[in-house]
Amino acid sequence: MKNRKIGLIAIVLIFIIFLTFIIINKKDFDKNVKSTNSIDTNINNKEKEDNMDSITNIKILINGKEYNAILENNDTTKAFINKLPQEFNMQDLNENEKYVYMQYSLPTNSKNPNHINKGDIMLYGDNCLVIFYKSFDTNYTYTKIGYIENIDDLGKDNVTVKLEK
Repeated sequence: MKNRKIGLIAIVLIFIIFLTFIIINKKDFDKNVKSTNSIDTNINNKEKEDNMDSITNIKILINGKEYNAILENNDTTKAFINKLPQEFNMQDLNENEKYVYMQYSLPTNSKNPNHINKGDIMLYGDNCLVIFYKSFDTNYTYTKIGYIENIDDLGKDNVTVKLEK
């Protein structure tokens, strides 16, 4: 009888140790799952921020008419956005673009696009902002900032351009 009680106590103690082991491991498992979920959430938030950067819009007023601009996700655009709001008096060149030399430089990643599309917003060199209002082929290099939706023919005259976040 005494051996039976000792055996029963041993089985209960083994069961308690087993349950304790399971509970401790479950807490560690839950903690790891939470940590992994937190990492996944941070990664997803970073991806959302990157995606938001790629579809960031700004408002552009050209001689008082409002346009929407879709911006690129690059260092040039990010630096440019940090300078907004801005207002420029832009001059015409070749009856297809308006340009202004800004008081500051921006980071560049110039490439020859081979073709300029109506509405493209580009950086020529490191400080010349260009808005194209006609499409054409080109041999020049630019860093793309974005494009303006549904831009009108802006004509030969200088224009006042306000850019706002």
